Amino acid sequence: MKLNNGALKNRAEWEEKGYRLPAYDRDAVVERTKENPTWLHFGAGNIFKALHGMAAQRLLNEGLLDRGIIAVERMNRGGETYDDLAVVVTLKANGSVEKNILGAIAETCYLYGGEERLQEIFRNPALQMVTFTITEKGYSLNGDDVKADLAAAPSEAKSYMGKVAALLLERYRAGAFPIAMVSTDNCSHNGDKLKAAMCAFAEAWNDEGFKAYIENAEKVSFPWTMIDKITPSPDLTVGAMLERDGLEGFAPVRNARGTVKAPYVNAEESEYLVLEDSFPNGRPPLEKAGFFFTDRETVDKVERMKVCTCLNPLHTALAVYGCLLGFEKISQEMQDEDLRKLVEIIGYQEGLPVVTDPGIIKPQDFIDTVVKVRIPNPFMPDTPQRIATDTSQKLPIRFGETIKAYLADPSLDVQNLRLIPLVHAGWLRYLMAVDDEGNAFEPSPDPLLETAQAYVKAFKLGEKPDCTKLEGLLRNKTIFGVDLIEAGLADRVCAYFTELTAGVGAVRATLHRHVTES
Repeated sequence: MKLNNGALKNRAEWEEKGYRLPAYDRDAVVERTKENPTWLHFGAGNIFKALHGMAAQRLLNEGLLDRGIIAVERMNRGGETYDDLAVVVTLKANGSVEKNILGAIAETCYLYGGEERLQEIFRNPALQMVTFTITEKGYSLNGDDVKADLAAAPSEAKSYMGKVAALLLERYRAGAFPIAMVSTDNCSHNGDKLKAAMCAFAEAWNDEGFKAYIENAEKVSFPWTMIDKITPSPDLTVGAMLERDGLEGFAPVRNARGTVKAPYVNAEESEYLVLEDSFPNGRPPLEKAGFFFTDRETVDKVERMKVCTCLNPLHTALAVYGCLLGFEKISQEMQDEDLRKLVEIIGYQEGLPVVTDPGIIKPQDFIDTVVKVRIPNPFMPDTPQRIATDTSQKLPIRFGETIKAYLADPSLDVQNLRLIPLVHAGWLRYLMAVDDEGNAFEPSPDPLLETAQAYVKAFKLGEKPDCTKLEGLLRNKTIFGVDLIEAGLADRVCAYFTELTAGVGAVRATLHRHVTES
């Protein structure tokens, strides 16, 4: 079995093996989309296919949408294209697997090497929205390529953001048609980051009309969004399952860096996409596919609920201690009583009291699903090592905001935070790059790894650390979100760190002692 349009004509063979196929005339959808596209997406990776793509597929299946999505990849790297089809495998907590053939991608374009087609699409008045999943780093204006673009003409743009800005300029020049530019990346106030990038180019290119177009929300909107769906690296067992089904060329490949590349997506069942309802040229009825449309304030509340309390902090706690204790899957950690208690106490006891209920999703229901269904899902191949990536960038939001809330609320006592400081101490222990059995391990990539490790390089397992050497790190608001000394939590972090470094087995003993006492 090959994944292409011709092979899908034998529906019975695919359906017999449990695949859900597009239930619409894909040829007609592709034709309509190419002629008058309404939705274009930058960053056609796993989460796009599993969330945005499958949402469009559901609407197409139900006759609520008559056009698909045009996906934009950075460049054409060659290889199999599968006629723009994809396999999306949903790994459910009950052990069942749902296999979908995603046909909602009508066309793939390339930012580098496909400029003319993208210009044509941006000039089309029918285009309603452009969505993005390019990671938070994609909006940065600090790169040398971006700086060069800001000093050059639009036609010479070479950076990612420069090319996007040049395309938006093309739409302005074609008739200043309305459009929604929708970042769905997992970062706070993502719409503002995208708008800031576009405005920077309009300013640099000295085009007052273009700048006014971008700043007019009735012409160009930049909605805030909150996205949540775990799409881990392709699981080898999923690839083996697809190969057993007879799919040719679907064996995953692990490269020298340990990254798995595969022509399929595996993802959890739970998903959330909350969007500020600001679409000046209209939009697809994605609320009928499970998306939430609301106001900006509510998006912010949902995002803070997830990132600061009900999911992301729990993931980081499991990542740090999972690496130290030798776990290879996040789901396995939830079978460990100490680790399960750690995240339950951080989430329910320490975090939930400072959450503002956004109304559209109840915090208690959200965290219940996280703790009881999502993280323990044994069929999700997510790893503590992946989640430990960029921890220094995550700590200020995932824990710092809760500490700030305690300090600001006279009815709360920051000294009641017992296990959040244990995560901070655990990260300091993690920086030593030695696990609880005394074996060296390689920490996950982090832009501040070397800077932070310099504070612990003189410490050795089994020797009492001189915690005065940690003062500069503990005062770093960029890393912790607050000055932990001023917040009154540094002594507790240092005491925990001393316990964690007492020798082999100290991580387990310290964790068990404090989750039991809390």
